Amino acid sequence: MYTIGQVSEMFNLPISTLRYYDKEGLFPNLERESGIRKFSDDEMEALRVIECLKESGLEIKDIKQFFEWVKAGSSTYEKRKELFELRKAAVEEEMKALEKTLDMLKFKCWYYEKAMADGNEDGINAMLPDKLPPEIQKLYDSAHK
Repeated sequence: MYTIGQVSEMFNLPISTLRYYDKEGLFPNLERESGIRKFSDDEMEALRVIECLKESGLEIKDIKQFFEWVKAGSSTYEKRKELFELRKAAVEEEMKALEKTLDMLKFKCWYYEKAMADGNEDGINAMLPDKLPPEIQKLYDSAHK
């Protein structure tokens, strides 16, 4: 069993957030000893799922719906799986967008490093758009899709 302070530190979440989750019913079996919340491994796993779903872009009201489906039992497996499939697809799309952004950042770091070494951008501009070194060309092409 863990105290709210311990859980706060473990998940790097404010205590107020954990209290909010509890108030919203996301920890339905949370035990209390003399009014002090005691988090079990079940709440810790629920918190991992909550944080995962939040990071994937889901709002608290939708996370609450997920936990309602969990309470409803096996008849909601299909809905729960569909939720995770949708979130997975959304995260994969976000990752693709971030990879494109990262490629542009890497390209521009190379660009300015070369410009500083050359003292100007003439050599780089002569290579654009398709005569860059192979590894840089891949970054450029990815960033300009």
